[in-house]
Amino acid sequence: MADLLPAEVLARMVAADPGRPRLTWYDDEPGPTAGERIELSARVLANWVSKAANLLQDDAAAGPGTTVGLDLPAHWRSLYWALATWSVGATVVVGSAAAGADVLVTDSPAAAAGHGGDAVLVSLPALARSHPEAGDAGGAVDEARELATHGDLFSPMSDAEPGDVALAADGLDTAYGAVVVPDDGWGTSPRVALAGGLEQVLRLALGAWSADGSVVLVRGDREDLAARFASEGVTVDARENA
Repeated sequence: MADLLPAEVLARMVAADPGRPRLTWYDDEPGPTAGERIELSARVLANWVSKAANLLQDDAAAGPGTTVGLDLPAHWRSLYWALATWSVGATVVVGSAAAGADVLVTDSPAAAAGHGGDAVLVSLPALARSHPEAGDAGGAVDEARELATHGDLFSPMSDAEPGDVALAADGLDTAYGAVVVPDDGWGTSPRVALAGGLEQVLRLALGAWSADGSVVLVRGDREDLAARFASEGVTVDARENA
């Protein structure tokens, strides 16, 4: 299992049960997206990943050796951008070094404008059709407007090797062959609640999915999380500081 690659994890989920929910998102952060609940089956998640991977490969020539900075919160959109990056064989960069990556995926128009290279401006609201500040993003791709134009199927030009860097996080590099680490204590098909920093969420989501599981990702505070998790069938609470 140690050499299972992220793209293989996604393919296995689709093959096992394409209609089963694999990613559920709750946003309780005050602001325009408060109250959102998004649920993605394996098939729908793979569709988002394919479109984002095609954008990276076609528009930014991303592949093995390319670094893709994710300047995003731990969010359902962050997860499909990470999976898309791994699908093209590139390196996901999170933390302070994300801004210096070859390609920047960000929800900040200012960061996109200041990047100086290929950049993608992400709109976090689920129903966004364009970013209201795209004109201030220095020519960055407006994800909400452009992503739908990319293909629903993806074929990489080159594949990552197990020794290539999959995840770079503040000085710690993790190879493709070591980034998927299931937690034996979670059992089979765990339903895992996640919240916290993006690096940790990415690692734990891969672990849950590699065990034929699913993820409930939350942002913000609520008093009734226990009731929510019970209704969602959560079996493991792996939130940071939970």
